[in-house]
Amino acid sequence: MANSQQMPVYINVPGVKLSSASAGREMPVIGLGTAIDKKDENVMKCAVMEAIKLGYRHFDTASEYGTERALGEAIDEALKLGLLTTRQDLFITTKLWLNDAHRDLVVPALKKSLR
Repeated sequence: MANSQQMPVYINVPGVKLSSASAGREMPVIGLGTAIDKKDENVMKCAVMEAIKLGYRHFDTASEYGTERALGEAIDEALKLGLLTTRQDLFITTKLWLNDAHRDLVVPALKKSLR
């Protein structure tokens, strides 16, 4: 009788070497986008955890998506569970939203994203 549980498929994602301020780090060319219609943090955390288990190491977010907190919580949980060795295993991209692109709003918006 066949086992009803399927073994996970792990992906080996190629990277592209960046020459900017990333100190020559490689960015995985495939990543998980975190924009969702309904900002359900639990759904996002589960999706990120499953993606990490499958081998995803690049995640794309933005303050406007409302998913930065859930992404951060999933990363913290993955580190605690040993799914990741260090935060440096990941490549996270985010975006400064247009309404924050004013001289006095840029730094506070970026600090909020980093939190």
